[in-house]
Amino acid sequence: MLFENMFQEITAIMLLAAVLGVVGLLLRQPLIVSLLAAGILVGPSGFSLISSHAQIELLAHIGIALLLFVVGLKLDVNLIRTMGTVALATGLGQVLFTSVIGFFLSLALGLTTLEAVYVAVALTFSSTIIIVKLLSDKGEIDALHGRIAIGFLIVQDIVVILVMIGLTAFSGQAEADGWSLLKNVGQVVVAGLGFLALVALMMRSVLPTLLRYLARSQELLLLFAVAWAIALATLGDTLGFSKEVGAFLGGVSLASTPYREAISSRLVSLRDFLLIFFFIDLGSRLNLAVLGAQIGKASVLSLFVLIGNPLIVMVIMGYLGYRKRTGLLAGLTVAQISEFSLILGALGVSLGHISLDILGLITLVGLVTIAGSTYLILYSGKLYQFLAPWLGIFERQTPYREALQDSAAAVPAADIILIGLGNFGGGIACHLWERRTKMVGVDFDPEVLEKWRRSGLPVFYGDVGDPELFQHLPLAAARLVVVTVRDPDLNLKLLQGLRELHFHGRVALTARQEDEARRFHAAGADLVLRPFADAAQQAAEVLTATLDVLTAAAADLPIGLRIFRLESTSRFAGRPIRDIPLRQETGVSIVAVSRGGKTILDPDPDVSLYPGDRLILAGPTAQLTAAAALLEKQELAPTGAAAPTEGFSLATLPVAADSPLIQKTLAEVNFRDLYRVTVIGIVRGSQPVLVLTGQERLQAGDHLIVAGKATAIRQLQEHGFL
Repeated sequence: MLFENMFQEITAIMLLAAVLGVVGLLLRQPLIVSLLAAGILVGPSGFSLISSHAQIELLAHIGIALLLFVVGLKLDVNLIRTMGTVALATGLGQVLFTSVIGFFLSLALGLTTLEAVYVAVALTFSSTIIIVKLLSDKGEIDALHGRIAIGFLIVQDIVVILVMIGLTAFSGQAEADGWSLLKNVGQVVVAGLGFLALVALMMRSVLPTLLRYLARSQELLLLFAVAWAIALATLGDTLGFSKEVGAFLGGVSLASTPYREAISSRLVSLRDFLLIFFFIDLGSRLNLAVLGAQIGKASVLSLFVLIGNPLIVMVIMGYLGYRKRTGLLAGLTVAQISEFSLILGALGVSLGHISLDILGLITLVGLVTIAGSTYLILYSGKLYQFLAPWLGIFERQTPYREALQDSAAAVPAADIILIGLGNFGGGIACHLWERRTKMVGVDFDPEVLEKWRRSGLPVFYGDVGDPELFQHLPLAAARLVVVTVRDPDLNLKLLQGLRELHFHGRVALTARQEDEARRFHAAGADLVLRPFADAAQQAAEVLTATLDVLTAAAADLPIGLRIFRLESTSRFAGRPIRDIPLRQETGVSIVAVSRGGKTILDPDPDVSLYPGDRLILAGPTAQLTAAAALLEKQELAPTGAAAPTEGFSLATLPVAADSPLIQKTLAEVNFRDLYRVTVIGIVRGSQPVLVLTGQERLQAGDHLIVAGKATAIRQLQEHGFL
């Protein structure tokens, strides 16, 4: 025995996994590949470091249960519904065609019928975790192909759950006679319906109230989530299904609660840690000598997954009316098999359906395809440019689904083209649209486009990574192109493309960092927008150069001061100060206007006010609220509706004397994840604490100054979680 105890053994395994993880990171590979390699090295084929197989297997089972629990917790059926036919058609179609072709291909390679079924089914599932990570890193998670990919990956997740239910429920029944089989089927159906009824009852009558109480303590909420996942996993196993199915239903039962994001974000790290032991355990059971004999079969199956799966998706999406580029980028996301494929193979071994040799074959295909598809997705743009001339066969003559979203012929001429309608771009669009500016918007998120269409803004679909984007931009009459996408390389690519087209208007790019701004200026950008720096500068102007000066001047006077931000819905937006009956009705005056980092002190009555202006109000303290209410009055008949957004609010929330949060630091409570609000200050006695480090401990009687969406703040006020 190499180690004196299990602690030393686990330490050595974790250190080796960490080292291989660094190597995988340098090679831009997902951690799964490194963990499987670590498992092989610590197993009999490597250094034979593992002797505590039972303990590692137990941790592996808990990790798998938490993986399925998180999948159920994040199950967004609404995404499938909003993506319509494409998610279901592509997901089910790809599963069907891949499994059928994979089955006959496996038979041709010499596998038995049952082995071919397992291998074929394993080839159909793609890794949601890996795909979401890669698309998020590339900023494509909200692109059309990203949303479609997530939609059919969810369909795949549902299918794999159903497959595991079938395998575990009906295993061992093949030899039974007709009556016994019918009896067993009936028992399975009754047990399943009873299980679902119990979960539904808990979802309706128990869990909402229980979670509302447990949410007072994030540690207790996390503890309950883990216990609930393991408990339903155990119940599922007891009823004759599997631990995985029970854990999945446990996640689904909490998916509709307002705490699912808080639970999920805290469980991810624990899940990933425990899954380390699953992949190490799996790798340690693989025999390299046996794997060597499987290289030929694995090569054929890997080529089928890397090439065949994307082709199947492209055919389906082309038939549904999507462009060849969208089809290829979505298809590349299924060019690998997933951790569920390995879990399915391990389940088959435990049921006695397949041997470790077949599990080794599935694992080898997984290693090859996960490694290969990672590079395909990372360099998908260059791959499309290379393959584009030959991909026309996968596209209809009129790709009508995307044509409905981005028909440039229906877009009128405009002075400004705004590319990117996210948080920053959407804010710019609101203010430009309220000023009756002639503009069009471009974005790759169909839901964002639909919201803006309802508001009346001309918009069309466009992906900044698409080399054909310039064919759809109405550049002829435009004087300014504003780009608000986050990727600096894409900003420069758009700038270069506009210059190559001899666009004579001005180009504004958006920089998040100072070095990006310098690169954009050097490349020839006419204007560089810096949202964070500009916002910080304006806030500092209000808080120091204006408010502090006025506060000092009014220190000995019986007047109050208040900062008021003029919203786009105010009836006074766009009107001069002389038209606002503020002094006549409330006795309050506008003594300063802060706009774009500049402050106008003692503004002239002819100064017009615009949405986003910060007004410094001065007057009787008792009348400041009435003045704010007057300025908030909405226009009776708005002529230009802004894009619908949820209200944002500030509020103070008291910490009760018996609150479980007392003596906890702000960092420990993590208000943002747990309550969906941000603590921006603490009022303690007569001394407010506005500069927070996260280490402040909460005390009874504290009043927290919080910022967040109005619904989240209202929920806290109603339920008194503090």
